[in-house]
Amino acid sequence: MIDDTLSKGASKQKYQKAGSFMSDDFLLQSEAARQLYHDYAKELPIIDYHCHLSPEAIAKNENYANMSSIWLAGDHYKWRAQRTLGIEEKYITGDATDEQKFLKWAEAVPYTLRNPLYHWTHMELKNPFGVTELLSGENAQEVYQHCNSLLQTPEFTPRGLLNHFGVEMVGTTDDPTDDLRYHQQIAASGFKVKILPSFRPDKALGLAGGSVYRNYLQKLSEVSGVTITNIDTLLEALQNRVDYFHENGCRLSDHGLSYLPFVQKSSGKLSEAFAAVLAGDDQEAAQYEQEFSALVLTELCKMYHQKGWVQQFHLGALRNNNARMLQTNGPDTGYDSIGDFSQAANMSAFFNNLEKENSLAKTVIYNLNPADNAAFATMIGNFQSSGTKGKMQFGSAWWFLDQLEGMKDQMDTLSSMGLISCFIGMLTDSRSFLSYSRHEYFRRLLCNMFGDDIERGLLPADIRWIGKIVQDICYYNAKNYFTF
Repeated sequence: MIDDTLSKGASKQKYQKAGSFMSDDFLLQSEAARQLYHDYAKELPIIDYHCHLSPEAIAKNENYANMSSIWLAGDHYKWRAQRTLGIEEKYITGDATDEQKFLKWAEAVPYTLRNPLYHWTHMELKNPFGVTELLSGENAQEVYQHCNSLLQTPEFTPRGLLNHFGVEMVGTTDDPTDDLRYHQQIAASGFKVKILPSFRPDKALGLAGGSVYRNYLQKLSEVSGVTITNIDTLLEALQNRVDYFHENGCRLSDHGLSYLPFVQKSSGKLSEAFAAVLAGDDQEAAQYEQEFSALVLTELCKMYHQKGWVQQFHLGALRNNNARMLQTNGPDTGYDSIGDFSQAANMSAFFNNLEKENSLAKTVIYNLNPADNAAFATMIGNFQSSGTKGKMQFGSAWWFLDQLEGMKDQMDTLSSMGLISCFIGMLTDSRSFLSYSRHEYFRRLLCNMFGDDIERGLLPADIRWIGKIVQDICYYNAKNYFTF
């Protein structure tokens, strides 16, 4: 597409093309790696079992207005990088025009070297837009116009992009109060990609949330038809929503927690504490929140097991660190970080409590703190099950860790302390329809890791067998693990 001649008014120096380093063999540093990727991994479909894509956008299937609306809106990875460079907030989340925001991002890109954003940016421009130049402030206008024109074509609608990337299934992230109307519209439309809801009930656990929590319970009461007056009726309302989600194709739950809540001995005062919160008295809510969360989450997990769902736990984020910017921009705008919470003891006790009642569902645990990788990798080995391959999964590196070193560390630890051959592989965990290059990124890295072991004599040069293992990790393990 765009050649390497400069647009009018730019420097006479030619732009370097991304293809000069991001070639078809990008990240593939041996012949074995290249063979594994091109012959075994590259063309496999994608099962994106956890993401934050908008089901409304998929249902309506409207073209995006421009590159900022599809690429920059909601992307806190890019926002954090821009803030580090001192770019004014108006060009990030503020009232600058979409074009101005894109131009500012383009100016920032050359300074993101060695951050995964540098790779992701150029992979996403190359596929699907065909842009092979390295993005900068000099060629930003030309790239912006080129991509904007493509975004107005049918191939660049949400559904067009999912088809382009070979996506077979998308697991969105949905609150129990969601009516799932857009999932129903998509299912009725005959769209061949499965767009299925995932049950994310985190808000139901927030006993110390004050009026926000009470408002949430009121909404949960309305959609479930259950008047919530105590913990039993809360659980009844949640069961109602689990049933509703199941009827609409849901087969996964997801939870974003600092750590799994667990208490060894009940205080015997939870009913009183919950009643006080319902009555508007929050004085002791924080004191009982962990015990309350442990109780409700345990009962939810029993529901998941009964339905045959997979439960996911994203653990370790320290959220909303900047109170001033939280007040200004709201949550999920780039002010979260890795937490140093204690994980292993609570995780063990929580899973063991369910296992004692034979109520532990298939489980994926995601770790955000690399210091805890070994704890997560060994924990899953305690609760595997006869007759179920890889029932307990150490999930793919996520958020701050879904970059080359983070993904490699997660897979190396899993390989050393578990069986990477049973791993269900990558997911986008993204709000952008352009993020499917992360699956390509993962697959290239995976093939390079196996290829490197072959080259060093640590694995036999049995490309056919290792190619099968690679295919399992990239696609078949997930396809067989989930019951969509």
